[in-house]
Amino acid sequence: MAPEKFQWKHLHDEVVTSGLCTGCAGCVIACPHDVLGYRDDAGVYKPFQTEPGAADECSHGQKGCTSCTRACPRFRAWEPEIDEFMFGRVRTPDEPAGIYKDIVLARAADPTVHEAGQDGGLVSAILLYALEHDIIDAALVSYLEGDGSTWKAVPGVARTRDDILASAGSRYTYSANTLAYAEAIESGAERLALVGMSCQSSVPAAMKQRKAGKVARRLALNIGLLCSKTFDDAIFEELFEAKYGLKRADIKKMNIKGVFQIWMHNGDYHEIPLKECHQWTREGCKMCPDFAAEHADISTGGIGAFNDWTLTIVRTDTGREIMDGLVAAGLIEVRPGDDDPGAIELMKKLAIKSRKRWPEFAAPEPRVLAT
Repeated sequence: MAPEKFQWKHLHDEVVTSGLCTGCAGCVIACPHDVLGYRDDAGVYKPFQTEPGAADECSHGQKGCTSCTRACPRFRAWEPEIDEFMFGRVRTPDEPAGIYKDIVLARAADPTVHEAGQDGGLVSAILLYALEHDIIDAALVSYLEGDGSTWKAVPGVARTRDDILASAGSRYTYSANTLAYAEAIESGAERLALVGMSCQSSVPAAMKQRKAGKVARRLALNIGLLCSKTFDDAIFEELFEAKYGLKRADIKKMNIKGVFQIWMHNGDYHEIPLKECHQWTREGCKMCPDFAAEHADISTGGIGAFNDWTLTIVRTDTGREIMDGLVAAGLIEVRPGDDDPGAIELMKKLAIKSRKRWPEFAAPEPRVLAT
């Protein structure tokens, strides 16, 4: 008996409409027939089938196409499959944040790059190094829409130093950076870096493990951002402005360090308790078990005692080679992760908390370390 082919109907029922879908858009860019669209308005961040017919039907899937399920990092037993593919083993109970080689604190040595970044400019330094050393042709990143005054994060392609610096900084609303893939390929790029939140950082590995074709081969570098949640765009009007009088066009910078920090263009600074923000948590984050970008080459996050150093988790040989190259070239400064044991402990604590979100109805593996 031939093995079952998992197609759009399976993905639609088991992930897209069940609450497991994070909105990473891996299925959209993997679809060879261009029949999957993506909705990111009105609080919806999900793929949909564009052909006439029922929402869970795809004529190409009925003919045997399985690309969408092979690209999805929440379909079936995705976590142990990817762990085995990347590391040759599944994680152990003392690895709630995933498998890794090194943990360090790092920041860009170039003052311009350091200043442009959110917590030390490390991600920008990595992308600049990879671009200048012919490791990648372009990067899939996010930008702020237009002049930045709307604070809407949108996917985009970084091809130059100026592009990379313009994309620096954190957004706490969601951008499916994978959706910039088509634009990057149309521009002639073949080797791509993906900078994405935890859920997106499992896309390249899922595609490669399940042999999802040339899209997988083009994703040459994978930088994951530690992420416990993102917020719907409605938080600007319904909380920041309605309760605190903070208009999005007047906001200069945002960060989260135990509270939601907001700096205004006029120099004012405000702190908003995170518990007030919870009701605007994006639906796709509520069941996501991955805080630590567990399947990236390098996972990064601005947590811990030092605001201008990035907690950096090096997971793969590719990640280690790039970090070693950056150090050798004098482009980053590095300190031992043990200089901030509280940051490592916080990462593990938040990773465990995220793993407990994984629901009972889903594949059991991500729950293994949730107790």
